[in-house]
Order: sequence, then C-alpha cells, then structure tokens
Amino acid sequence: MKILFVGPTLPDASRIAPPAILCHGPVVQGDVYRAVQDGANAIGIIDGGFEFTAPVWHKEILFALEAGVRVIGAASMGALRAAECEAFGMEGIGQIFEDYRSGRRVDDGDVAQLHGPAALGWLALTEPLVNVTATLEALVADETLDPTLADALQRAADRLFFKERTWPAILAAAAGLDDETRARLGPLLAARRVDRKRTDALQLLDAMASMPDSRRDTARGWQFVRTVLWDEMLAQRRD
Repeated sequence: MKILFVGPTLPDASRIAPPAILCHGPVVQGDVYRAVQDGANAIGIIDGGFEFTAPVWHKEILFALEAGVRVIGAASMGALRAAECEAFGMEGIGQIFEDYRSGRRVDDGDVAQLHGPAALGWLALTEPLVNVTATLEALVADETLDPTLADALQRAADRLFFKERTWPAILAAAAGLDDETRARLGPLLAARRVDRKRTDALQLLDAMASMPDSRRDTARGWQFVRTVLWDEMLAQRRD
C-alpha cells in the first residue's frame, strides 16, 4: 500500500494519481505512525499542517524507516522533512528539496502558503516564496525582466509574511517602482507564473508510482529508540 499526504500543492492529486496511491490530506503528527500501522509500504509527504496542529514528527518518520517503509518527500513539508531526515534514509526529490539540502534555503516559511479548506479544493490565497523566486528567475533567464527589477521584487517578497505574500502585495511593497511599471508587471507575472511546488510534487508522484509495493530490508546503521514523548504520542492517538 502506498499513501500520499497532499493538499494545496497538488489539489488534483486524487484525480491524477495512479489507483495504487491512496491520497490523504496534509500530514500532521501521528499520521505517518498510523500509516505504518495500517500497512503502508511507501509513504509520500508533500503537504503538512503546522500552525493550528502539531506537525509531522521526525520520530515517526524514523519509526517508518526502521520498519522498512520507504518515505519520500518533496515540494513543501515533505521537502523540509526529507532534508532533515535524509541521513536516516528518507528520500527527497525536486528542486525545493535540493535547495534545503544544499543550504540555499533555510527558512520553513519559504514553502508556506495560505489556502482554503479541502471543501474549496485547497484554494490558494497567497504565493509561496519558492514560486516567487522560480518565476522571477525564469523571467530574468529569458531576458523578459531586468535583473535589477527582479531583485527589487524578490526583496519585497522576502520581507512579506507568508499570509500576506501575493503578487499585488509584492508589487506594492517593491521599492523604486512607479505606477506604470506596476501596471505592466501585474499581467506579466500572472501569465508567466512558475509553480515550482507543483512541479516537484508531480516528480514525487512519478517516483512513488514506480516504487515496489513492498517493504525494504530493515538493516540500518541506527536503531529506533522509544522515549517517554513517543509513548505519550501513542497514548494520545489511542484516546
């Protein structure tokens, strides 16, 4: 059994994923443990809750890995956890994961996004910083956008809280732009928007589809250790 935790990054995941992959909502603490107990052989993590709920715990990822379950992450929470747990066997995929692994990115907020609930199709309300950067880099690369102007937009985006980061807000906050330039850039940025998170998520989906539906050899150079906090989490899951 293959389980994928996904939400606003790939809102159509349940429609485009192969039948062998079961799509669940964004992962929160206890979900990976429960997936292992339910018989998962591969677990994919794209999106995860973090503000109003406890985020997925590194400890439960280690629990899954020790049990021989392949755990792969990309795009959002998955990229963060993959960069943090790669040394223990978690697999990461995509440019965002590579940026965190290399140290090019260090802030969790770079992938954060304000969005609507599942009932509204995870409607995106803000633009994650990783998508802003990818869009500006693409426009500079094909010489559609002046590098100095792109830098002003990037710095404005960097300063905005993730719940306020939209292209209109970025344009309004960018220093040195006149009204004519803002009016010209608005349609351009909307038309040429790069969704880096979605691209990486699709790569993960392809990788999961090719994974064998069986657990791996559990021999590792480390051992999972139960702790008081681990037992407390299990007790909460049973309540």
